[in-house]
Amino acid sequence: MNNLMPTELAPQINAHFNGKFEVELKYRLTDREAFCARLSAKSPEVMLEDNLEHDCYFDSPSASLTSERKSLCIREMQPSGIMLWIVKGPEKDRCEAVNISDAAKAKSMLRTLGYECVLEINKRRSVYFLGEFHLTLDWLEGLGDFAELAIMTDDEAKLPIYEVQLLTLAAELGLGESQREFLSYRQLQETLKA
Repeated sequence: MNNLMPTELAPQINAHFNGKFEVELKYRLTDREAFCARLSAKSPEVMLEDNLEHDCYFDSPSASLTSERKSLCIREMQPSGIMLWIVKGPEKDRCEAVNISDAAKAKSMLRTLGYECVLEINKRRSVYFLGEFHLTLDWLEGLGDFAELAIMTDDEAKLPIYEVQLLTLAAELGLGESQREFLSYRQLQETLKA
């Protein structure tokens, strides 16, 4: 497996994370080691391993984004140094992200516009490529281990096709329907705090 440095990531990031729609299947892992063994047997390409991610979700004081089923997040990743501005919604599959060079400045600009950080999530994440799909292996304190299988596209008509392909890949990796998690990490974290 090839572990790429941040400056070498641009072509892979552009190929795998380009598009305004995302099909994503999330699974709770009951046996991380067994899952990793099955993943390793498929010889994935490594984008990064064991990065620490800090997500800061912004909303207005009146929670206008949440009420419109939208989310706005500034993500900082270490040690890769990747910083992203991520917007999801209002449709379930709508997701767009862009690289930024200064997360502190982006957060300051959002605060100037009247937004505030309403939730912070920390996770340990590894990202792998399996053909046209990307897979993240996550650990979140208080929530445990998860695997997300995903693909991004600009072609909304391909979403059902990609979902079937991802379900097949999940089965090949030993992931079953009983492990599916339909809530976002944000929703899970908010449930944990409630």
